[in-house]
Amino acid sequence: MSNSTEKPTGSEPAAAPVHRHFIHETLARDVEAGRHGKRIATRFPPEPNGYLHIGHAKSICLNFSMAREFGGTCNLRMDDTNPTREDVEYVESIREDVRWLIQGWADKSLRLKKQGDASGVGVSAIESPGQAVEPFYASDYFGALYEYAETLIRKGKAYICDLTPEETEKYRGSPDVKGQDSPYRNRSVEENLDLFRRMRAGEFKDGARTLRAKIDMSSPNIWLRDPVLYRIRHAEHHHTGRQWCIYPMYDFAHCLSDYIEGITHSICTLEFEVHRPLYDWILQALELPRELPRQYEFARLNLGYTLMSKRKLLQLLQENIVTGWDDPRMPTLSGLRRRGFSADSIRKFCERIGVTKYNGLTDASLLELSIREDLNARAHRVMGVLRPLEVVIENYPEDKVELLEAVNNPEDPSAGTRQIPFSRVLYIEQDDFMENPPKKFFRLVPGGEVRLRYAYILKCVGVDKAPDGRVVRLRCTIDPDSKSGGSTASRKIKGTIHWVSASHCVQAEVRLYDRLFTVEEPDAGSNPDFRKFLNPMSLEVLTECRLEPRLKDAQPGESFQFERLGYFCADAKDTHPGKPVFNRTVTLRDGWAKEQQKPS
Repeated sequence: MSNSTEKPTGSEPAAAPVHRHFIHETLARDVEAGRHGKRIATRFPPEPNGYLHIGHAKSICLNFSMAREFGGTCNLRMDDTNPTREDVEYVESIREDVRWLIQGWADKSLRLKKQGDASGVGVSAIESPGQAVEPFYASDYFGALYEYAETLIRKGKAYICDLTPEETEKYRGSPDVKGQDSPYRNRSVEENLDLFRRMRAGEFKDGARTLRAKIDMSSPNIWLRDPVLYRIRHAEHHHTGRQWCIYPMYDFAHCLSDYIEGITHSICTLEFEVHRPLYDWILQALELPRELPRQYEFARLNLGYTLMSKRKLLQLLQENIVTGWDDPRMPTLSGLRRRGFSADSIRKFCERIGVTKYNGLTDASLLELSIREDLNARAHRVMGVLRPLEVVIENYPEDKVELLEAVNNPEDPSAGTRQIPFSRVLYIEQDDFMENPPKKFFRLVPGGEVRLRYAYILKCVGVDKAPDGRVVRLRCTIDPDSKSGGSTASRKIKGTIHWVSASHCVQAEVRLYDRLFTVEEPDAGSNPDFRKFLNPMSLEVLTECRLEPRLKDAQPGESFQFERLGYFCADAKDTHPGKPVFNRTVTLRDGWAKEQQKPS
């Protein structure tokens, strides 16, 4: 296995930027010291009990980027040791999310497809952006884990306990109260082996017995007070079916799965720091022959104005507050992708927030900034009117149509230009006209002028109203010499507005998404009811929008900047040929900054 990342050539993606932090420094020291033969192997091991969210993205990016930087491998492993909470749906969503997020990093030095390396240790790989990710499963190791458990029993370091879960918790004590030995702690090796094999054979009911490590019930670290290693659970497993009725606990399966796969650095979030002594104890107690992996912890991502708990996200689904795991208001990777966030923008965001040892709250505006920067550089500009108001240009011929030239992206000259049809009847935004405007309103007013983007100077000469007083139509004129190249083209006008041709535009549904909650930490405090902080304007659906004709055939997932309005993405589920549905990804500017500055 190569010890350095191969340099990409031709159209291959550029190497991920290297940012020094304590994890990087640790890996560099270990390579220099020759640990594991200077080999680096990391892993990302989610439990398939829900969809991945933006918090997982930080771990994915860290583990895969470190493998890439050091020419190593990173395994995707399903931590599937709890059959009652896991499902094939979640496995498939995780595979897709990981493939999507790291596809720009796929090359020969970063593997995700099951293979064997020179040492016989499995690695996983993705060789092309469209290729599915083939993960490892902790459940594939159930046979080996069972044998390791029997080894601990034979060594006198594990025993079968008959205490109920409630009794086990009571005997454990608390951080300031020592635990008590289980009355079953001193069973003989023979009795423990017999009971453990009968547990595996399905002889006992759920909760009747557990296998526990024999460590120290007076340890100040409560996780070392004879932790449970195996429990009985008569439930069908998504991957192994009915083959097993006893299942290893996370702490037992995790460290040994790392060892089996040849992982060198087990990089976890800070909540697992107190578990590290148990991670080390299990590996050392088994006296394993190969060099052991080590665990390192970093601060998890906590993002403002959302929830990061799978349980609470599931509650949003169950109570029909959102439409699914991929609802564009959700912090899930599938939700962000459907909303229009790119993998590049999320990787940039994770790079921007860095890797530290200190938990904190990350401002949601940083995530929004990352996608704005990404889309500003690559998204084509178009014009769309979300709340249309009809404009009739009285001095423009009824049968005339002009094709006006417009730049697709001023940030990217290679994006070229497009032609926009201009005709007698247009639509403009309702908000771009006021009969009785306040001071410094530089858009259209009765008798006033504005410049139409890419077109002429427009003057309002009359207003038509419905019986209820609503403005339904503006009667206007244009300065025919004010188009680019005309004699009055340079005439200074303070306001410029966007528009579409009524006879050429496409009608579309546009969904205006915003932050799901009105406060940064909706679940702060003890037992909070986060539902009282739901943002009533997190979704507004507009069905009468009028867009440039080119958007009629927008491809699902395709992103655009609607000029003056924001960045929008054709919905991946509901967009159909000739019937586009657009999701607002993000506004052009941070509209929440002013809200935060308001006095409470």
